[in-house]
Parts: sequence; C-alpha cells; structure tokens
Amino acid sequence: MAVPKFKMSRARTRSRRSNWKASNDGLVQVTVRGRTAAVPRRLAKAYQRGLLQFED
Repeated sequence: MAVPKFKMSRARTRSRRSNWKASNDGLVQVTVRGRTAAVPRRLAKAYQRGLLQFED
C-alpha cells in the first residue's frame, strides 16, 4: 500500500480534490415506437428490446 512520505497541506489536498471530475455517461438517442429519447449507452439495447420503458 502506498504511504505518503511527507504531510500534504490542507490547501494542497483540497485543490487536488476540487480538480477531480466524474465522467458523465455518454447518452445516445434511441427511437422506440416513434418516441426518441436520450438514454445511457449501456441501457440502449434494453430500451430497444422492450425490457425498459420510457418515463413520461
């Protein structure tokens, strides 16, 4: 396990944390029965097969 050799200052820690960004799932356009909606790529096939329904 990695062990820090020096104490990291509070300002340095907080600036490092503030630069971290979560990646947004890529949304794709899916058309089912004439309705088009943006859904996450990993769920696109489920919507096309009818396993999931679009919310109104």
